[in-house]
Amino acid sequence: MAIKIDEKITGYEVVKKDDPKPAPESNVVHMHEKLERPDMLLGSTYKIKTPLTEHALYVTINDILLNEGTPHEKRRPFEIFINSKNMDHFQWVVALTRVISAVFRKGGDVTFLVEELHSVFDPRGGYFKKGKYTPSLVAELGDVIERHLKLIGLIQTEEPDAARQQLIAEKRAELKKRAERTAATDEAASGFPSDAQLCSKCSNKAVIKMDGCMTCLNCGDSKCG
Repeated sequence: MAIKIDEKITGYEVVKKDDPKPAPESNVVHMHEKLERPDMLLGSTYKIKTPLTEHALYVTINDILLNEGTPHEKRRPFEIFINSKNMDHFQWVVALTRVISAVFRKGGDVTFLVEELHSVFDPRGGYFKKGKYTPSLVAELGDVIERHLKLIGLIQTEEPDAARQQLIAEKRAELKKRAERTAATDEAASGFPSDAQLCSKCSNKAVIKMDGCMTCLNCGDSKCG
């Protein structure tokens, strides 16, 4: 069968009969929406407890293992479930988990979900958790998905280099010393402990717990009488 060459030949190579031909890798399984769910999936469960809800939420993300035992083995998220005793948000929780699971099953780059969920703000205001401001419960769900994608290697964690780590350690030590000096100065100036609370009667930070009672060291006001 004759083959017509329409482009200019820029190089050539002689193929010998003894040279082994590379086997085509046509059996590599990629993630797509038609991929059937296996009987068993690897899963991780994360707990979300916020000051806005009485009961905690438990987020379970199940992963599928593609091309197991081969050089092309990959672990990819397949589905997500959210369980809680609180039924106030049942409708949007079910809808959100179904949409996210559909995105997982479609394959490709799913890391964009993290940024999209982080950009959701609660009109009633967010909350602080472990020193970090979280704009909404949906944004914290984005934090959970980000943690999981880092766990399975879809998001690479960038660790600071040695010089930056040393700089951070020096700044933290300097801040700690400054805070200790400030606390000592405030205590010496007022004559009261630095951890004293504000007195509702004399408006001085002089209330401490003594013998089980909150007592003001300035005016003597006591909750125990």
